[in-house]
Amino acid sequence: MPIETGESGRFWLLSGARSSYAIGLTPDDGLLNLHWGPRISLADAAALADEPVPAPHAFEGATDGYEEYPAEGGLRFARPALSVRGRTGDTVVRGTEWKFVGQGETAGADELHLRFVDSLLSLEVTLHYRVRAKFDLIERWVTVACQETAAAPVELLRADAATWTLPLRDEWRLSELHGRFVGESQLERGTLMHGEHVYGSRHGHTSHNHLPWFALDDSSATEEQGQVWTGALAWSGNWRFAVQLLPMGRVQVTGGAGGDESGLIELAPGASYESPVFAALYSEGGFGGASRAWHAYQLAHVVPKAEQLRPVLYNSWEATHFDVSEASQRKLADRAADLGVELFVVDDGWFGSRRDDRSGLGDWTASVELFPDGLRPLAEYVHGLGMQFGIWVEPEMVNPDSDLYRAHPEWAQHYPGRRRSEWRNQLVLNLGLPEVREYLFGQLDTLLSSAPIDYVKWDFNRSFSEPGWPGEPYPERLGLEHVYGFYGLLDRLRAAHPEVAFESCSAGGGRIDLGVLARTDLVWVSDNTDPLDRLRIQHGLSQLHPARVASAWVTDSPNVITGRVTPLKFRFVSAMAGLLGLGGNLVEWSDVELDEARDWVAAYKKLRHVVQQGELYRLRPPGSGLTAVQFVRGDETVVLAWLAAQEFASAPGPLPLAALDPEARYRDLESGAEYSGALLRHRGLVTGLSGDYAAGVFHLKRVAG
Repeated sequence: MPIETGESGRFWLLSGARSSYAIGLTPDDGLLNLHWGPRISLADAAALADEPVPAPHAFEGATDGYEEYPAEGGLRFARPALSVRGRTGDTVVRGTEWKFVGQGETAGADELHLRFVDSLLSLEVTLHYRVRAKFDLIERWVTVACQETAAAPVELLRADAATWTLPLRDEWRLSELHGRFVGESQLERGTLMHGEHVYGSRHGHTSHNHLPWFALDDSSATEEQGQVWTGALAWSGNWRFAVQLLPMGRVQVTGGAGGDESGLIELAPGASYESPVFAALYSEGGFGGASRAWHAYQLAHVVPKAEQLRPVLYNSWEATHFDVSEASQRKLADRAADLGVELFVVDDGWFGSRRDDRSGLGDWTASVELFPDGLRPLAEYVHGLGMQFGIWVEPEMVNPDSDLYRAHPEWAQHYPGRRRSEWRNQLVLNLGLPEVREYLFGQLDTLLSSAPIDYVKWDFNRSFSEPGWPGEPYPERLGLEHVYGFYGLLDRLRAAHPEVAFESCSAGGGRIDLGVLARTDLVWVSDNTDPLDRLRIQHGLSQLHPARVASAWVTDSPNVITGRVTPLKFRFVSAMAGLLGLGGNLVEWSDVELDEARDWVAAYKKLRHVVQQGELYRLRPPGSGLTAVQFVRGDETVVLAWLAAQEFASAPGPLPLAALDPEARYRDLESGAEYSGALLRHRGLVTGLSGDYAAGVFHLKRVAG
């Protein structure tokens, strides 16, 4: 069974296929982490539970670095996961003193719910666990409830989803994904130093600056070997991780919603708060093994319709920008269909008064000037070409120059008496207001019902700056309520239009996390489509997220972001490591380029089932030499390789492959050449790449053995 309870009823063992996680109560109802790592038995967990509570050390709390969910108050000096403020009469009360009151009801053998009560504040805290045994992964979250008998509301200054406790080691190395606009998902690894390493987002959304993910190892893990502990938060708003190396050598990672302790939500008697899920897993297969476990988990339990292959798309943004017309879109659609594209997406500029970024946001009806009969004629034309039809929207935003803002300026986030800072000439709507959510659902539901629309690219092009809520007694809750409103809109629209696919975009990769991926079919990884830069961005993203969700386009050269000139082949092979799309101005492509593009689109369709559904092996990370990835699915394997620049007139050596049967033989489906699995694994594949911006695709299939 995934979850076992000890004979005393005061310790628990949660086990996956190759790992275990043990927790136990102290005599005074503190909850300690006993083990997280390789699989152990219930008898082992009992032995750990019987060990004495750690002795205090001068100026350090006895349980610092051991507590499963540290609360504020008492002899504790590690960062708390729970910080509250309440009242008894006229006295302000801080801290939490709880007693264990039992296990809550479970939905199955894979769930555990532990209930604690602070009687002074009538506050109930429930720690939730769900075991995904196949992936050695545990989903954790917390519910904090102000009981109906409470004499006063309780303010949650912070209520993190979980604290993860690592075993003692001599040294730790932290991996994280940092970045910025057009430079997202940059992998960084370094020795964890004493103190706190804090990162997160105060932007109102996940942000370009960090993905809510961590990985820790004892500095000995490699890509395919070694112990790795890694976690990710399912939340699309403000968030924070604190990675602590405490004075006595213990390491904990505490994380959840909210960028600081300024206040999360105020709970009236009878109200409760449920945190987002903070999932984590343990792997003995190095960073690659951890990534493959993350990918499989998301395809099985997070991403909607993950079993469906995503189509090759074309997006018109870089071709037309705001110069949108039905005629120009039809011309692009003709070109796209001829190349074998399966989904045609009209980007910004199709609605209201939208002719540039200064007006129109909020008015989600087709421009009468540009589309006098609405979007239906264009959508039907695209369908007639054998493609699906998609549209771009940015529902959470409003331009001051729009019918919506003129009618309802109070719907925008703002601080009373302060200026409303515009960014990209737009403001953020307050999705905490029910009337805003109803308006947006009505507009988008009508839009999706007005034409045969198959796909929505949902953008979010600015961060919060004045997250005020005039008239709201506790405006700090806007950070939560906006995300709840965003999730609720997606959930309602998916229920009303189950055939429509949704893409999450935030000026590129500013909103990528497990929370949004539970409601969207794919994400836009970055506005930077430079194929060389994308190799690094995709490498970082792949630490957590699978290729099945990572949209990648082939655009024009020179690249609009970097100005780099690259051959079409290099651009295609770079984009083929994810969900292939095209975004260049096809009207200006030469016949030679169109012919080559048609061949590459056809080639991708032959192997996309391996890329989108297979297991990823990062053979060579991006750098000055050869970069390569390998996807394996059943008897098939796909290798994508890139050589940015040849050095010293020397071609790269053979590339050893992974996960092949050394006793089998494999055929290259393009050349017909056959190879021994043993030689491919130990000697390697000869890529034949040379020169600058060279790339190759190798599709192998097991034919014997």
